[in-house]
Amino acid sequence: MAGTVTHDPPSAAGGRQSRPLIVTEDAELLDDLLRLCAAAGATPEVHHTVPDRSGGWEAAPLVLVGDDAARRVRGAARRRGVVLVGRDQDDPGVWKRAVQIGADHVLMLPDGEQWLVDRIADVAEGVGRPALTVGVIGGRGGAGASTLACALAVTSAREGLRTLLVDADPLGGGLDVLLGAESAEGLRWPAFAASRGRVGSGALEESLPQLHSLRVLSWDRGDCVAIPPQAVRAVLAAARRRGGTVVVDLPRRIDDGTAEALAQLDVGLLVVPAELRAVAAAGRVASAVGMVLRDLRVAVRGPYAPGLDDREVARLLGLPLAGEVPVEAGLLRLAEGRTPPGAGGRGPLARFCKEFLERALVEAGAA
Repeated sequence: MAGTVTHDPPSAAGGRQSRPLIVTEDAELLDDLLRLCAAAGATPEVHHTVPDRSGGWEAAPLVLVGDDAARRVRGAARRRGVVLVGRDQDDPGVWKRAVQIGADHVLMLPDGEQWLVDRIADVAEGVGRPALTVGVIGGRGGAGASTLACALAVTSAREGLRTLLVDADPLGGGLDVLLGAESAEGLRWPAFAASRGRVGSGALEESLPQLHSLRVLSWDRGDCVAIPPQAVRAVLAAARRRGGTVVVDLPRRIDDGTAEALAQLDVGLLVVPAELRAVAAAGRVASAVGMVLRDLRVAVRGPYAPGLDDREVARLLGLPLAGEVPVEAGLLRLAEGRTPPGAGGRGPLARFCKEFLERALVEAGAA
């Protein structure tokens, strides 16, 4: 059980790893708190009362006060990020003691363990603004969604943003192949199939292949063609906590795993070739995606069929127009070792990606 009294604690400044402070003389409670810190990847500082050294109490990003120590810290300076931790669910006096020490939260073990692990991990990782998360999905097969997803990710990395490209389509052949780096060292999706709860965002990033100044989570060449929804949720949540940009290349089939990915997007791009059959197919995709994702926009790719232009395609689909995706010679049939889409920064596709990301970042309040 966890209860809120006032405010959330501040995140670690500048993204540096910070040490939570534990204040307790209860040996059993201390063992539990040390175990939870270890699960969150944090090494705490432990005291029986308010630290003597200057700044110890004020500087810690998170203070866990055992209920046994509430009286001993009553005179400490008031600050945010104090959690009073106890075990007695039926003790009505715990709320009074929380107010006396200025605690933000009251937490009872064991019920509140997962909440506390998440909070400790937040301060250990230095969580800030979540990443802008963009999903790209084809209105029909061969629409060029994977090419656009790669170009968006490459553009984001070139602009100096921390960038993660996620291949959520197990039948797409692998974005690492599209980038010419299928042999690059690092983990692929099957390694995360058993993930549950919270995945460390720093550990996730470091475990993935690094290509063209960005990290890539793709598929291996094995038989695994589905990841449990809980694993998709855990991995994408970890990716978002690192900030920057996350680009997700989505399949056109909407299963439980894809629905989890859609639920974490800020904006989706539906790539639609400007031809009637593609528009008809895209309408069915948009209907399914729109059940989960509110902000879905259409990106139209030429050449145009008679009577169609980008605005007409958007009107027929009933979606806002993100713009026209330029077609550059050779991009849809990249050879191994070729420069990835958007890498040059000067072509029309790179300009489209840069302009879209600039608008999306402003809309998300991240710029």
